[in-house]
Amino acid sequence: MDRYFKALSKVRDKLLQQRNVVGVGVGHKEVRSMRTKQLSMVVLVEKKLPPENLKRGHIVPRKVEGIDTDVIEVGRIKMLFGGTERKERIRPAVPGCSVGHYRVSAGTLGAVVRDRISGEKLILSNNHILANGTNGYDGRAAIGDPILQPGSYDGGNESDRIARLFRFIPINRGIASEQQVSCPIANGFSMASNALLRVIRPNYQIKVFKKLRQANSVDCALARPDRPDLIDNNILGIGEVKGIAEARPGIPVIKSGRTTGVTTGVVTTIGTSLKVEMDDNEVVLFNDQVTTDLKSRGGDSGSLVLTPDNRAVGLLFAGSDSITVFNPIQRVMEALQIEF
Repeated sequence: MDRYFKALSKVRDKLLQQRNVVGVGVGHKEVRSMRTKQLSMVVLVEKKLPPENLKRGHIVPRKVEGIDTDVIEVGRIKMLFGGTERKERIRPAVPGCSVGHYRVSAGTLGAVVRDRISGEKLILSNNHILANGTNGYDGRAAIGDPILQPGSYDGGNESDRIARLFRFIPINRGIASEQQVSCPIANGFSMASNALLRVIRPNYQIKVFKKLRQANSVDCALARPDRPDLIDNNILGIGEVKGIAEARPGIPVIKSGRTTGVTTGVVTTIGTSLKVEMDDNEVVLFNDQVTTDLKSRGGDSGSLVLTPDNRAVGLLFAGSDSITVFNPIQRVMEALQIEF
């Protein structure tokens, strides 16, 4: 597996810049829509296009770094707001039901967890569900904000407050750094501009840089219940969490979400980098994610993803018409300093 991840790290950024590519990871190759046991570098595209409709530099090669590639059409990947099911008021609230920051439509209460330091019971879901997708300084949310059950889209109001925002990991949208480019067009522009500049300002020089977008690894947040008896840790239709596990291509998974209820599938790729649309159509980058073919829709964000024997493997936060995306649970637990 290390060989695949090493190759992925070398070509990930280049592949994500190609037209139509929305993600790239490691998974089992598909042949005639049937999943094989052969590992490959899986390139996720919004829509499969004939090679003649693509420029040469945007055609995914059959092999990358000596590893077979597989191109899979998945549509546009979005964070999953909204939905219509499991929208009733539930007391005590349980994972799998509607919940949300007072300024958010609705999502899923993912799990009841414990703070590693204090030991208190907390609600786990996504940043974009409990903290309105904040980066920490944009005014979208603040520690102590009301958390409603059900979410506001489902009729929740201040009288349905169940908790307050306690902790979140910011979602990075901005530019992390700049890198000097090797693009012939950009370098040509720089040379021509400097030739002109030398005539009027000989002590100045123009350099062209490429802006690099800062990637995210998790979309997660915690809420502190107003009272411990307002929440219960039994996931609707699944039961109690019985530990954690590592996601691997081909393993079966299950989730209980606000909109589609209990659905099952298998892990399709791991170590996946993805371009994900937020509710305002802004695209943010996530690295080291897991994709699966289990069914989800708007409002399922925040669901805990588990193995059939109830070991948590991830936190669902995004999806398309054909795939669902989740953060590896180990990253979520480490980022938020929690345990089950």
